[in-house]
Amino acid sequence: MSQSVVPPTGEERQKQQQQAAKQADQVQPKVIDALHTDHGDTTIAETVVAKIAGIATREVPGVYAMGNAARRAISNVQQRIPGGSSAGSVTGGVGVEKGESEAAIEVSVIVEYGASIVTVSEQIRENVIRAVEHGTGLQVVSVDVNVSDVHLPDEDAEDMPAATTPALR
Repeated sequence: MSQSVVPPTGEERQKQQQQAAKQADQVQPKVIDALHTDHGDTTIAETVVAKIAGIATREVPGVYAMGNAARRAISNVQQRIPGGSSAGSVTGGVGVEKGESEAAIEVSVIVEYGASIVTVSEQIRENVIRAVEHGTGLQVVSVDVNVSDVHLPDEDAEDMPAATTPALR
């Protein structure tokens, strides 16, 4: 006597497909990388990335200051207020967009007169990418450099406070 197999009905096939889809959704393996391991996940705040990028940018020869004139004026006022934040001085001029494992960074700088803007920009990119990727494990997908001004040597006298400049008679 032979056994006959009864094929499933349309309703039974639909239920089997739904169950298979649910199982496939539940069995997604965890992505393992430097920030996501079997033992836990690491999240990094955008301010951390901004501080690392700001420090790395300041290390490049030819960078006079970070940010534009308005941002620098605000930072100077904040630093003079007792208890004022000094974090702005590190992150001023740095913008970060961060995802799970990638970051895009924008820096705004003032370059010393006589320095090659192209060379300074390349060195900023290399230094920021190296520092952020090493320090955070995030992949840096872009570093945009905005040169907002060129610092001229004769501007140093204008930057000095009135109390330290000699009085004209």
